[in-house]
Amino acid sequence: MRIFGYTEEQRDEVPAAPRELAEITFVATSEVARKIAAFLLHAADEMERMGSDYSHIHLSDEQPGFDDSPHVTVFNAANV
Repeated sequence: MRIFGYTEEQRDEVPAAPRELAEITFVATSEVARKIAAFLLHAADEMERMGSDYSHIHLSDEQPGFDDSPHVTVFNAANV
């Protein structure tokens, strides 16, 4: 597994290039942590179901209430 991300400052860069991260920290309530966990399980199920046709999936597209949150995306490692 590899983790990539942007800082708030990078989001304004055109084009923005993600950087590989050594760590991520979720500052969340137990309810939010459960929603993120459910999203990750759903992403894994979709990845298995779709195989190489699976590219990526966004938390904000799958779970209500994350539109204004930092972006969380699961990308298929097989497509790298």
